[in-house]
Amino acid sequence: MTPLTHPWVKSSYSSQDGGDCVEWSPAHAGTHGTVPVRDSKAPNGPALMFEPAAWSTFVAGIQAGNFPV
Repeated sequence: MTPLTHPWVKSSYSSQDGGDCVEWSPAHAGTHGTVPVRDSKAPNGPALMFEPAAWSTFVAGIQAGNFPV
């Protein structure tokens, strides 16, 4: 696996109170063609890698309210 050396960005869907924190690396996605996602509370933990189409479908589902809390 390619080391994740690009900067991470906190998702705009993450809560601001410290919970539900998701980060992704758009620069890595643009360079390597996979979208890395991790829990910002565990920055040294694992990152999940998604194909761009799968990630786009997931984000569209969130925006449509398909994943109730």
